[in-house]
Amino acid sequence: MNYIVFDLEWNQSPYGKSREVKRLPFEIIEIGAVKLDENREIVDTFQRVIRPVVYKSLNYRTREIVHIGREELKNGDYFPDAVRQFLAWAGPESIFCTWGTVDLTELQRNMKYYQVLELLKGPLHYYDVQKLFAVQFEDMKSRRALEYGIDYLKLGKDEEFHRALSDARYTALIFQKIDMDVVLAYDSIDVYQNPKKKTEEIHTIYNGYSKYISREFKTKEEAMKDPEVCSTYCCRCGRKSRKKMRWFSVNSRNYYSVAWCPEHGYLKGKIRMKHTDEGRVYVVKTIKISSEAEADLIRSKRDGLRARRRKKRHETSGMA
Repeated sequence: MNYIVFDLEWNQSPYGKSREVKRLPFEIIEIGAVKLDENREIVDTFQRVIRPVVYKSLNYRTREIVHIGREELKNGDYFPDAVRQFLAWAGPESIFCTWGTVDLTELQRNMKYYQVLELLKGPLHYYDVQKLFAVQFEDMKSRRALEYGIDYLKLGKDEEFHRALSDARYTALIFQKIDMDVVLAYDSIDVYQNPKKKTEEIHTIYNGYSKYISREFKTKEEAMKDPEVCSTYCCRCGRKSRKKMRWFSVNSRNYYSVAWCPEHGYLKGKIRMKHTDEGRVYVVKTIKISSEAEADLIRSKRDGLRARRRKKRHETSGMA
C-alpha cells in the first residue's frame, strides 16, 4: 500500500462568474504528486501540465499565483489523458493525501466533466494533512496555509510554492512528521460521489465523535423527516439517546440538537446540508460528546433565534 500525496493547480473564468461554466468552475491545469511507501518514504513523483480547454485564458488571480507560462500550457496534456496516467501511476491500492479538502473534490469534478469519473470509485477515504497538522500540533480546529506548516516545522523552503509538484512535496514532508496514531485515528471521507441508496449510507466512529453520511433527498425538508437523519445515537456506546433539544436550523445549511446518554452524558448533534451538482441534497451528521455548559450555549442560540423570528413575524403582521 502506498500514500499518494497530490496537489492541483487550476484556472477559472477570466471573465467573471457570469461567463463561468457551472459544471466546471475550476479547470485543472497541473497535477503534481509524490508517492510514499508504507513507511512513508518518498519513492517516486508525478507531474503533468494540462492544456486548458474550457478557460483558455488565465484568470488574473491564477496568473498572479501560479507560475505556468503560456507556452507550457499550450504544450500540456489533454486532461483525460493526464488523469488516466496519474491514476495508473498511483495504483489501485493507494490512499490519497491532500492539504485540505478541495483538491480531491475538484479532481472528481473535472473527471465528471470529461466523463471519466468511473475511473475513480467514491466515496473516497483519504488523509487531509491540513487537518492532521492541526490535530498533531495545534488545537484540532485551526486550518493553516501550507507554507505556515513548513515554517512551523522548520522544514526549509527549497522550491517555490503554488506549483503542483512542489506543493505536493511540501505536503509529503509534513505528512511524514505526523504520528501514525494520529493518521489512523483521523482519516477523512470525500463524498463528492455521495451515497445514492440507503444501503450505501456511511456510519463511522472516530475519537470522540461519530459521522453519518446519508443518501440523497429531493429537499432538505424531506431529509429532516427521515428517521435515520434525525436520530441521535451516542458516539461512544451506540445507545439511542433521548433528545433534550430537537433539531433546529440556524441557517439554510446547518441544524443543531442536544441529546442525553445515561452513560456518557450530553451529546451535541450537528447536521450540514450538502448539495449535489444536480441540485439534490444529502446530510453529513456528526454526534459529539458535549457538556452542560455547551448545551446551555446551544439552548441560548435556539432561544435567541426563536425570539428574533417571533419579532419579525410580529413586525410583518403589524405592517399588514
